[in-house]
Amino acid sequence: MTVADAGEVLGISKEAVRKRISRGTLRSDKDPDGTVMVYVPASGAASGTATVGDRGELVEVLRDEIAHLRHQLEEERDSRRRADTIIAQLSQANAEQARTIRAIEAPGEPPEAPESAAAELIGGMDPRSERGPENGPGGGECSGDE
Repeated sequence: MTVADAGEVLGISKEAVRKRISRGTLRSDKDPDGTVMVYVPASGAASGTATVGDRGELVEVLRDEIAHLRHQLEEERDSRRRADTIIAQLSQANAEQARTIRAIEAPGEPPEAPESAAAELIGGMDPRSERGPENGPGGGECSGDE
């Protein structure tokens, strides 16, 4: 019978018949014109339901699917744990950077005045209080005798 007729007899959709054909649980052949013909077991045709063997196979398929989903769930849980660990590490690093920045920006000692730094370079002389080379003898001013 055709795929559509087999679906009606078995009480399943045409797509379910095609799946069973692809899994090998229903035997089928193609006509010369390309129509798929399905061999329906007598027990399935008489009762309009799937055979006991089909139910056992269905249970096995469902068990395989459950095992796959459990494995996928465990992988997702592991991925979530890794993401949570990374987030915690980044938060800790961010807090440490914030503490370091606050320590660098916090005024520990007042910065030295430029005048006192310049005085240390000259050797203890404050350039504002003593005459420097510009104002000293022979410095900066031109006498016109040269």
